[in-house]
Amino acid sequence: MPRITVVGRLTVWRERPLAVGIAGATALAACVASVAAAPGLPGYLGAALALVAIAIAVIDARWFIIPNELTAAGLALALVNAASEAPLAMWEAVGVALLRGAALALLFLALREAYRRLRGRDGIGLGDVKLAGMAGAWLDWTTMPIAIEIAALSAIAVFGVRYYRGRRTVDPSVKLPFGLFLAPSIWIGWLIEVRLFAPL
Repeated sequence: MPRITVVGRLTVWRERPLAVGIAGATALAACVASVAAAPGLPGYLGAALALVAIAIAVIDARWFIIPNELTAAGLALALVNAASEAPLAMWEAVGVALLRGAALALLFLALREAYRRLRGRDGIGLGDVKLAGMAGAWLDWTTMPIAIEIAALSAIAVFGVRYYRGRRTVDPSVKLPFGLFLAPSIWIGWLIEVRLFAPL
């Protein structure tokens, strides 16, 4: 059996070749799915989003941080995507994407402040707030709640199974690397948009 270690109360594999192999296979599959779902520039941008999302997820799971550089890269890709979708109204499309990103980031910031006032500690990191801004820039208004719901339910399921298997009581002070779940959910939301909500 591979050895494991606990970092910030999150169990991660120490056997790096296996972890790298899984991450690489996931990235390759996501890139192929992106190009297949949206041929041309949108598919390549979706593939780039998948790579950024996987990098964010891995780093947040391992170190509980979301690098600003990766969030900025994801935001830049979102703006290019918005501009490419409406070449005749490029600046308007970019502005709408920024508006969505700002709205979702402000919502997460409000939740962060409300949780801090109620519980006396941080529940949502600033990295998650910035990642929410990136999500809003990528996703339409109708898809944003779907992606957030996917992320939230995934987090609940993973940590529920973890505590059930360990026969532990739920500790509300345990840190949750929400970027591990939100980042991939952004790509899933984009995939839903291009496959289900794209105009005929």
